[in-house]
Amino acid sequence: MAISSTVFNDIPAALRIPGWFIEFDNRLAGNAVFQGKLLVLGQMLESGTAEPLVPVRVTRDGQGDELFGRGSMLAEQFRAIKGVDLYTETWALPLPDANLAQPAKGAIVVTAGPTETRPLALYIAGYRVWCEMVAGASLAVTATAIADAINADDRLPVTASVAVETPERVDIECRWGGETGNSISLADCLKGEERTAGLALTYTAPAGGAVNPDLIPAIAAMGSEWWNWVCLPYTDSVSLQEIEAELANRYGPMRQIGSRAFAAFRGTHGATAALGNARNSPHLSIMGMGASPSAPWVWAATNAIVAAKSLAVDPARPLQRLPLPGLIGPREDQRWDDAERNLLLFDGIATYTVATDGTVQIERQITTYQRNAAGVAEDSYLDIETPETLERIRYEVRSTFAMKYPRHKLADDADRLLYDPSQLVMTPKVCKAELLSLYQQTFMGERAWVRDYAGYKESLQVSIDPDDPSRLNVIDQPKLIGQYRVHAQQTQFRR
Repeated sequence: MAISSTVFNDIPAALRIPGWFIEFDNRLAGNAVFQGKLLVLGQMLESGTAEPLVPVRVTRDGQGDELFGRGSMLAEQFRAIKGVDLYTETWALPLPDANLAQPAKGAIVVTAGPTETRPLALYIAGYRVWCEMVAGASLAVTATAIADAINADDRLPVTASVAVETPERVDIECRWGGETGNSISLADCLKGEERTAGLALTYTAPAGGAVNPDLIPAIAAMGSEWWNWVCLPYTDSVSLQEIEAELANRYGPMRQIGSRAFAAFRGTHGATAALGNARNSPHLSIMGMGASPSAPWVWAATNAIVAAKSLAVDPARPLQRLPLPGLIGPREDQRWDDAERNLLLFDGIATYTVATDGTVQIERQITTYQRNAAGVAEDSYLDIETPETLERIRYEVRSTFAMKYPRHKLADDADRLLYDPSQLVMTPKVCKAELLSLYQQTFMGERAWVRDYAGYKESLQVSIDPDDPSRLNVIDQPKLIGQYRVHAQQTQFRR
């Protein structure tokens, strides 16, 4: 058959000027390129130069100090992130304190002075501060030395002052307002450092922090950009409800820009379980920190970048055993055992383990999803790899059809035989062949995201909508590949 002039994109049909006119069509040449973005929510200080509630890309280590203020939540989140990965595209959404925010406050009381001259390894939110201790120093002098050491480290999330009426007491205050400051830990000699002889300290954990930033303006500032992963430093119920609703909306078919959010919670086993059981989102993963001294906002940032780095390469590959650099696990006697962690994995809480060298590792990165819309317990979205893989499959399908069939007409299979083969016409059979090729060659063969090609082929349905000749309806049933997590074996030995 002759090729019709209507198949050309740029060469007009009404052309009488002599010449050789060649146009290029890249529909068959390109491959979809996936480059994920991590968005980090967090609070900035007034000393930062960034504009609040305006997303800003952070490209290098140390940039957060200038943008968000040294010692701010965001600056330390990005210090942790860039220490893990410099190549994943990362953005910040800086949040100011809420108008009525209250900072958390705690105290360190010197109850006995040092009897030897040896520096004290003080830990605040997982940061080590060396405090100069001098044998025979009074309680007040020792307290002043501790306060001076804290204030000398401008990366700490707190500032310190010696109480005027009680000079042996060091008052500490979080640099920003809100509930996050209540999770700041106070301790000493966490990594086996030798304790200063004679010195006795009493710690009052920070408390009283109230009113986290409202996430509604932050969600509006996220706009229509596709943020593949979100670092969330807040675990209060209002913040979680707001982000869950937004992530569900983004995952839906009308937006198709889904995200997974990573949060961390420091607390008892009971409090952690209660938090998980109150949530039910396939797009939110909360890791229970237990008694870890690390800051939850840094933990969430580290977990987010480690997960993002792996999921960008392969969304179906399990995250288990990936290290979370820089985080400090609880003391061995405070760590949750296998049975306790297994319970949390039925409570919607992601878990971690601590290696013999102290390295914190992801054990299982689950979402908080536990029940379907009818309230029935089920596990379809249990592991974060499930929505991640579905998201990537959808992206590949959309990209393939958008690139190869951007301006096609639509006809029944039987009618296609009547058209010039050069005509750009989509039919149910063409669509089905494309989907089967994607499933077998790309999703199954190249990337190992799915399984059971025969079952997929048998279940695939494609037809033109009976009420709309411009709409092609497709129902397919991909079977996602599993993750090798449990090896159960019964060895029946013989003698």
